[in-house]
Amino acid sequence: MLESSVTDRYQTTVPNGVRKALGVQGKDRLAWEIRGDQAIVRRAPQMTEEEEDDPALEPFLRMLADDIEAHPERLQGMPEHLYRSILELTDGVTPDPDDSFEGSIVL
Repeated sequence: MLESSVTDRYQTTVPNGVRKALGVQGKDRLAWEIRGDQAIVRRAPQMTEEEEDDPALEPFLRMLADDIEAHPERLQGMPEHLYRSILELTDGVTPDPDDSFEGSIVL
């Protein structure tokens, strides 16, 4: 078993055997999965340029996925009135994902 210590600032060094086994190099990212009192560490998947531009995106999506997995009973369908409102507001609009916005956007 490989071990490492945790500093007062909650930092640790990835042991050489772990770095070699996972192929981890400097600046790589690690993904941690908690299972009870155990932590499983993996190399994190490579992020796209868009994900790298938004450092909050990956943690937010991970939080959503974890919450859905832990509490699937919380999922709800979209209310019918909201769905109808969206259809009305977007009627005749052809979205362009590459289009930029100017001014304020009020939702």
